[in-house]
Amino acid sequence: MKYDVVIIGAGPGGIFSAYELVKSGRNYNIAVFEMGNPLDKRKCPIDGKKIKSCIGCETCSIMNGFGGAGAFSDGKYNITNQFGGTLYEYIGKDRATDLMMYVDEINLSHGGEGTHLYSTADTKIRKLCTQNGLHLLDAKVRHLGTDINYVVLQNLYNELKDKVEFHFNTPVTKVEKKDGGYLINTSKGDFEGTYCIISAGRSGSKWMEQVCRDLEIPTKSNRVDIGVRVELPSEVFSHLTDELYESKIVYRTEKYGDLVRTFCMNPKGAVVNENTNGIVTVNGHSYEDPAKQTDNTNFALLVAKHFSEPFKDSNGYGESIARLSNMLGGGVIVQRFGDLITGHRSTQSRIDEAFITPTLNATPGDLSLVMPKRILDGIIEMIYKLDRIAPGTANMDTLLYGVEVKFYNMEVSIDENLETLHKNLFIIGDCSGITHSLSHASASGVHVARHIAGLE
Repeated sequence: MKYDVVIIGAGPGGIFSAYELVKSGRNYNIAVFEMGNPLDKRKCPIDGKKIKSCIGCETCSIMNGFGGAGAFSDGKYNITNQFGGTLYEYIGKDRATDLMMYVDEINLSHGGEGTHLYSTADTKIRKLCTQNGLHLLDAKVRHLGTDINYVVLQNLYNELKDKVEFHFNTPVTKVEKKDGGYLINTSKGDFEGTYCIISAGRSGSKWMEQVCRDLEIPTKSNRVDIGVRVELPSEVFSHLTDELYESKIVYRTEKYGDLVRTFCMNPKGAVVNENTNGIVTVNGHSYEDPAKQTDNTNFALLVAKHFSEPFKDSNGYGESIARLSNMLGGGVIVQRFGDLITGHRSTQSRIDEAFITPTLNATPGDLSLVMPKRILDGIIEMIYKLDRIAPGTANMDTLLYGVEVKFYNMEVSIDENLETLHKNLFIIGDCSGITHSLSHASASGVHVARHIAGLE
């Protein structure tokens, strides 16, 4: 079967590529190949009762399927060039911002209307952070919530399903260059496309590295972010989350000069497992529907680690730490901040006696046996700093879940059109190594679709 455009991956980059190509009116014959399920069939077996932890499904429904890893996130679209990737370095800051605003408009027109757009402009919280050695990044944040995000994705799929050929549960094993296009080897046969857009997401990082080796596409090492997910009573951060919802705060540690940042803040949300390449790590969700909200707020504290020669496998380093957590805890480990500071392993009785109810069933343990000292020292420093702007952050009963790891693909060599050295082969979204967010990945998809359609 031959198509005009083949898209590998039905995450935000792939979805918005397909959407914009359809909207172009060029009548392209488009196929999307996705290793996971359609949205309505993405069901994680963990129910908290019979199945309480990850059982290692062949395809993780949290990470793969229509909507990508962001489908069951809390649906935060950060409209900014200060974080979320370096797309602006390729296409320009104004264009990147315009495309992210365009994506926001599409989301609103597909079920996201009525959701709130937060902004850091003119906030007094910036002064509070600065006075305490912290830096608040600028951003507008559209919060859809996990529930509304699902609605938006379902509406997008309903609009595309009769105009685009979707191949679900069809992992792509290899991409080959041939005269006039590209051959896509899949578990269900071979397909051809004149144009090929790869949008395999963060979970496709290892596969993407192999594709680059096969096609001799230059890459360079990227960073890996390693840390914990913090859970505390929602009141502690309410003055921040009520005004900003997502506050991206960066701190440079005194001891090592490392950068520690808050990430993925979920007011009144829940901590969840996620499975990346067979490794169980931790993440967080939140909902717009008050009936689904909890009494807790969670967010990640991440330390970015860059590596120079001769070491190049930053993802492998992150994986080794996460695997150690899985080895000791059978999955995610949880520890009270007070136990960590006093050098005690958290036990189930200590967790049960805390003045906070965990939203994830994790194994009580000792994160100091898992996390490198330098990273853990930075996280502890950051918690005490955050306690100055949000008193209660450093309480004894604050919960730390580990390990949270954000894997980034090797940064792939692409041009201003996000095209590789091979004509008509484009790499977009998080698998490119240049986007790290829903908004940037979606914008990259629109950018490439418009280039293919000759609309720019």
